[in-house]
Amino acid sequence: MEPFVRRWAPAKGAEVLTSPHMRRDVDVRTGFVPTPQGRLAYRALVPDRIAEPPLLVLHGGPGMPGEYLSPLFELADERPVILFDQLGCGRSDRPADPAALTLEVFTEQVDLVREHLGCDRVHLFGHSWGGLLALSSYAAHPGRVASLVLASPLVSVDRWCEDARRLTDALPAPLRHAIDAGPGAPGYADAEKEFYRRHFCALDPWPDPLRDSMSRLATDVYETMWGPNEFSQTGTLRGTDLSGVAASVDVPTLWIAGSDDEARPDTLRGFAGANPHSEFVVLPGTHNVHLEQPGAYLSAIRGFLDAH
Repeated sequence: MEPFVRRWAPAKGAEVLTSPHMRRDVDVRTGFVPTPQGRLAYRALVPDRIAEPPLLVLHGGPGMPGEYLSPLFELADERPVILFDQLGCGRSDRPADPAALTLEVFTEQVDLVREHLGCDRVHLFGHSWGGLLALSSYAAHPGRVASLVLASPLVSVDRWCEDARRLTDALPAPLRHAIDAGPGAPGYADAEKEFYRRHFCALDPWPDPLRDSMSRLATDVYETMWGPNEFSQTGTLRGTDLSGVAASVDVPTLWIAGSDDEARPDTLRGFAGANPHSEFVVLPGTHNVHLEQPGAYLSAIRGFLDAH
């Protein structure tokens, strides 16, 4: 296999994507990774001076295209940054069989992306559901992961649901009752909007990358793997708990979250504290603190990657 450095050496005529966070001093490459379940669309930003391993970014959702994580492309001044749309969303193929929408299939697809791009090892960044996917990918192929960045991660489905319940219980009674009644209830939309303002993204309006990703959410993927809404977990991830994996990770791991995150800092602090290789950072903000505090967020990740 051609090594990553040579495969992605700067070349003339590279396709350029439009994004406010696409750097001008790097090559931008796009393409598709073939998998048994369908092609996966990727973007790779590659600097002139390549520091390996690259950063492989796993977006949340499930089914939420990764454009909302485009601020991470700012890190491509030092090392390649690769972002791909997971199966069933964005520019990637829709699976012919919904049975492919499982953690096990998505885990093997992460390794297929790594292999296709010629990377011996990668730094794995996983946000939200992508954090669970990063932990699963590490467990499947630990020798291929140089470090982990677990960003506002899902680790235990049951614990996530318990924390969500605590957050909805803290809402004003009319909003809490609307959420309990479900999406068809009067006032549900307002209650969901307030929950999102408090714990998902506090910026008003939402930044373009987040609006873009949310507008293209693959609801079939989300509902199959998670459930009908943020507060009801009924999908194929039901009961998944990788807290044991998190405790046994043997590579440097950065946990990072917002102070008002729906991925609760106290919960994450407990997971991180169970592993001696972990660092934990909390910044003022919500689940999308990378959009609310981009300078501090990228500085924390850059420092971690440079150290490891």
